[in-house]
This record gives sequence, structure tokens and C-alpha cells, in this order.
Amino acid sequence: MPNLTIDVAKTLGDDSLLTYQSKTIDKSCLHLPGPDFVDRILINSDRNIGVLNNFARILNTGRLAGTGYTSILPVDQGIEHSAGASFAPNPDYFDAENIVKLAIEGGCNAVASTFGVLGMTARKYAHKIPYMVKFNHNELMTYPNRFKQIPFGTIKQCWDMGAAAVGATIYFGSDDSTNQIQYVADMFAEAHSYGMVTVLWCYIRNPAFKVNGVDYHSSADLTGQANHLGATIQADIVKQKLPTNNGGYTALNTGDSSYGKFDKRIYTELAGSDENGKGGHPIDLCRYQLANQYMGRVPLINSGGESKGASDLKDAVTTAVINKRAGGMGLISGRKAFQRPMKEGVALLHAIQDVYLDPQVTIA
Repeated sequence: MPNLTIDVAKTLGDDSLLTYQSKTIDKSCLHLPGPDFVDRILINSDRNIGVLNNFARILNTGRLAGTGYTSILPVDQGIEHSAGASFAPNPDYFDAENIVKLAIEGGCNAVASTFGVLGMTARKYAHKIPYMVKFNHNELMTYPNRFKQIPFGTIKQCWDMGAAAVGATIYFGSDDSTNQIQYVADMFAEAHSYGMVTVLWCYIRNPAFKVNGVDYHSSADLTGQANHLGATIQADIVKQKLPTNNGGYTALNTGDSSYGKFDKRIYTELAGSDENGKGGHPIDLCRYQLANQYMGRVPLINSGGESKGASDLKDAVTTAVINKRAGGMGLISGRKAFQRPMKEGVALLHAIQDVYLDPQVTIA
């Protein structure tokens, strides 16, 4: 047994998530994470030797080195959520170096942040932990605020600072999504030519995705399709929010409304919901996301979500258990870690990693 810092079952409070067995997409159909992931999966792709090297470097850094799983610290909230709002709970993280220190002390596989944060610290740390440069952002200064991810720099800059990977967000479903798909695809192709791994935040943004008071921005069906588009433009890893419901397509095709195309079997046979997308076990909903990524050939990492205070540890461990048991590759958790003292942030990151180190947390 690895040296764990928490008891996963006790942290969850019950073992229902740990004992659940999926009856939707069988685990034998999945391309699961493992220490041989590059040799078993990525080697068959068109990715060049540099991409293979950097993917292997990410998988062999931190506490999860050699497991095939990842724990990544993302701190781009200084732009995405504004610096004051993000760092007021812990002003230490206005200092870029503390962000990188937290990732290293926390045993992460990589640190994801902005051109500013990573460029300011590159000579001291880029050789110590894989850098993942987030090259586009939704800045919140334009009035009124809008859903528009814009580039903040070039791929050459990412390479020059020693980055192992680049990251980007696309707001699928927004008015600007077609433009974002095109320029991110171009920039991903350039990143691959330099040998860098590509990671895509496959997020959904459109006011119409809230129907009759229900928010479908993290529904399994809509996020699953977003993930499929991300895999199509050659994201090597997809980041997605954990599904909180299902039935987005059904809700958007009521009355005189018509949106996209769907088959009711995506709810019943593939996600364990009813014909309208109601219900479904969290592990099955997450597995449906992964299925849309070529059954895991493009791995899934789920986001850790906002910090809520006292429940953060249980919430983070719960998300990690769902991701792992669904077949995912790990968590990318930021606010729960950096919006508290560094020692507590490190402990929370270690707790997340414990889920992936614990052999008793199996694939459902």
C-alpha cells in the first residue's frame, strides 16, 4: 500500500461510490490510464517524439509518477475570475512564485497558469516541474462581460519559456465558439510541431443552456459532445467539469425549440438515465464524457471546482473517486488548494492524489 495521507472511505463518509459497479459502458471498452499509456496509446497517434517525451515527463513527475494518473494545479483565475476576487482569500498567491511552489510542494504532475505567472518564474522552475501555459483567457474588464476567449500570447513564447504543454479554453455553444475552435486548432497544431502537449478546457457557455430554472452547462450529454469536439482538434488531454445532470439536448428540444441532434440511447444505454436524461449515477455520467474522447484514447481530467470552505476535502475526494472509477486520468484542482494557507493547500492536493494511489479505488 502506498504511503497515503487520508483514508478515502472515511473521508467520503460512506462506501457507495467505492462499491458501485457500472452497467452502462463496460470498463473493458475503455483505454484506461496506466504507466504504459504513452507506449500503449499515444505511440499510435501522429504526435511527434517531442510530444511523447513531454507527455511522459508529465506522467512521471510528482507523487503520482509512474501511475499513469495526473494531479495538476491550475491557477489562471487571476484573469478568468479577476485577481482580487481569486487571491483575496490568500494574498500570498498574488506572488507568481508561490503558485509554482504550491504545485511542487503539493506533488503535482504539472502547473498550469498564465504567460505572466510562468514567464516570471521560468528560469528558476521550468526544469523542476512541467509548465503548462494557458494561452487564452476570458478577460473580465470588457463591459458588459462576455463569453470570449482570446489569445494572450504565442506558441513560440510557450516553447521559449520551456513549457512542456499548452492549455486553452473553448466556450462551446457561445457566439464566438466557431472562431475559438479555429484558432485553438491552429495553435494546437503549432504546439505539436514544437513537441508540446495540448490540453483543452472544453467548457460550455450560452444563456440558452439554462432551461426552466435548470442549468445544463455541466450536463453529461452537452459536455460529452464538447469533449468530442476537443478530441477532434487534437487535444491530448481534455479538461471538463464533472457532470451534475443529464438531458441537455432534451431540454433544448422542447416546444418550438430545436437544437443539435441526439439519440435517446445516449441517456438510457450509455449513461443510465431515463429517456429524457433524468437520473444516472455520477460515475456513469462521467464515463459518458470519457466515451466521447475515443473511449479514453484522449484522457479526461475533471476540474476541482470552487472552494466552499469546510466541505472542500470531501468534495475534492468525491470528485477524484468519480473520475478515477469512471476511467479518467486525474484532477486539475486550483481554488480549493490556493485559496487557503499553503500547508493546507498541499494537504488537499495530497488527499486528491491519495485516491489515485489507493489500489482499493478501482475502475467501476
